[in-house]
Amino acid sequence: MKTLGTVALACTLALGGVALSGCGKKKRVSKGESGKTTTSSSSGDIDLTGAGATFPYPLYSKWMHEYNQKFPHIRISYQSIGSGGGIRQITANTVDFGASDAPMSDEELSKAPGKLLHIPMTIGAVAIVFNLDDVTELKLTPDVLSKIYLGEIKKWNDKALTDLNPDAKLPDEEITVAYRSDGSGTTAVFTDYLQAVSPDWKTKVGQGKAVKFPTGLGAKGNEGVAGQVKTTPGTIGYVELAYAIQTKMPVVALQNKAGKFVKPSLEGISAAAAGALATMPADYRVSIVNADGDTTYPIAAFTYILVYEEMKDATKGKAIANFLWWAIHDGQAMGPPLNYAKLPAEMVTKEEGTLKQLKANGQPLI
Repeated sequence: MKTLGTVALACTLALGGVALSGCGKKKRVSKGESGKTTTSSSSGDIDLTGAGATFPYPLYSKWMHEYNQKFPHIRISYQSIGSGGGIRQITANTVDFGASDAPMSDEELSKAPGKLLHIPMTIGAVAIVFNLDDVTELKLTPDVLSKIYLGEIKKWNDKALTDLNPDAKLPDEEITVAYRSDGSGTTAVFTDYLQAVSPDWKTKVGQGKAVKFPTGLGAKGNEGVAGQVKTTPGTIGYVELAYAIQTKMPVVALQNKAGKFVKPSLEGISAAAAGALATMPADYRVSIVNADGDTTYPIAAFTYILVYEEMKDATKGKAIANFLWWAIHDGQAMGPPLNYAKLPAEMVTKEEGTLKQLKANGQPLI
């Protein structure tokens, strides 16, 4: 299946791998007093590498393409390998930045050879998608969803499902559950939600980037799960919202904490994030699943770029810092068309302070 969101970057993309024309222009990106990005003549290109979450990949591809168009000497390649892989690679210092939908644990942070910072980049949603003949609308409660993934509700015409969906022609067929087989921030967000709403799930399975699902079939990446559901009738799965929309699969209306049935939307995602601002920790490691509010979609999450506070290479460090500054400002307008919500203005202000902590040889990069 073709990876969703793939963009032919102007110079190179790890998943595309083809060098294109237009890389020879020599410009330097820098910050003026206003904090705005400017260009000037320079020598040599700068290649940056990143790896991690598939959740934000459609947006990151767009950002990297647009940034390279603006600054042709900055070439950013990104491997969409899952949050677990991104954490492993940034910890091993084999990439310039990592990416994860799930905040790193204290244990994971302790293994890093330096202080890693979490930079929230955008807000997304995990959509529940399904493939049923003649059924395009489906309501689920948290209890029913958790029981499907626990393997306790096995058929589409189970009374728990028909009671919620009296007008749907639910078949007398087995439910096939699809889940991520790789270490995944999407799985971390999904299981974070399930353990928040289901004591049984919390006790029997728990939360994490990789868990032992009691039932179902595994697939690699958001694109893999989307493909599994798309091609297999009777299947239900969880994917980042952009993948659900790209593949034109129906999404579940999920009952939120206020008792309302809601589908994932920019409004619902933003509402989940807004509620977290008052108690946002300084390191941004926070869960926003099952948040309050009538319009709130209950499986929403920030997604993070992971960078070392102290950069080893000042030239690369400055390029990374400038790209991240651009992404939390100019780049935010590119999120909604791809079904990612903009960061709240108050959060952008906080992140400006965090980016100003980045340094190389003890000198600030911004």
